[in-house]
Amino acid sequence: MLRGVGYALVAGLFWGLVFVAPVVLPGYPPAVLSVGRYVAFGLIALVLAIPDRRALRALERADWVEATWLSLIGNLVYYGFLAAAIQVAGGPVPTMIIGTLPVVIAVCSNLSGRELPWRSLAGSLAVIGAGVALVDRDELARLAAQGEPASRLWLGAFLALGAVACWTWYPIRNARWLQRHPRIGSGTWATVQGLTTLPLALAGGGLLVAWNALAAADTPGAAAGAGFAPEAFLGPTPVRFVALMFGIGLGASWLGTLCWNRASQLLPTSIAGQLIVFETLAALLYAFLLRGEVPDRGTLAGIALLIVGVVLGIRALPARPGG
Repeated sequence: MLRGVGYALVAGLFWGLVFVAPVVLPGYPPAVLSVGRYVAFGLIALVLAIPDRRALRALERADWVEATWLSLIGNLVYYGFLAAAIQVAGGPVPTMIIGTLPVVIAVCSNLSGRELPWRSLAGSLAVIGAGVALVDRDELARLAAQGEPASRLWLGAFLALGAVACWTWYPIRNARWLQRHPRIGSGTWATVQGLTTLPLALAGGGLLVAWNALAAADTPGAAAGAGFAPEAFLGPTPVRFVALMFGIGLGASWLGTLCWNRASQLLPTSIAGQLIVFETLAALLYAFLLRGEVPDRGTLAGIALLIVGVVLGIRALPARPGG
């Protein structure tokens, strides 16, 4: 149990980094950030596949098909929604909405699998929900004080809900596949998802380049004024872009996925789903570091409730024979 929680914590710390890139790279369209991140992830996976080639050859066709679906929905589509939400509404609102994932995943997982009695989950879910609501309230009040237009907030919230839908489906499906196929190692499965993501990301990148080239041919003045030249996919700050994409590709995509796969094998899905709260906490930490601010008392109280909810969820985990 403790190892499972530890793996989930490390995964959350890595995954929190994905909220940083859209803020640090505001001149890049969300689709470019998604493609760039997962091209980097796929190239890293190609290198990691060399020492793991024996285990990869042992996989069946169904494993590769499943990994492709997981990669498309849980990687490319999810991050496209998230990056768009952050660039439209700023970091806090998408972070808060993504923060509902522990509750949404636990409820959906238990609805479909009924792994634990509802009374075992009720206290944990209520406390986590209250913590997220408290953080939401303070952050929304801050945005309102800054005079952000309501349309941007609503659009950002809608895009973030798309990310929530993707990442509600992904961990439940991923965990149950691993639990039904214990022969697949956590590292191998993370590498497989990187390998299946690469052709999808390359195809997406090709479509983006073609689309931008067509747009530039029709309205060259508009394309030049957009701050992202279609003939230069690396964009206005290529060194920063490449460094961030490979940093997130290695940390958030491969190492984060590896740690989450291991946590998924060690814990029931309804409990592991609640531990995604670590991603929310990490994202909030990074957001305040980027702002150079200290969270106010309401936000700190909300974070404390999130942590208490996770502890209650862990205590709901039934004891296993033999430790």
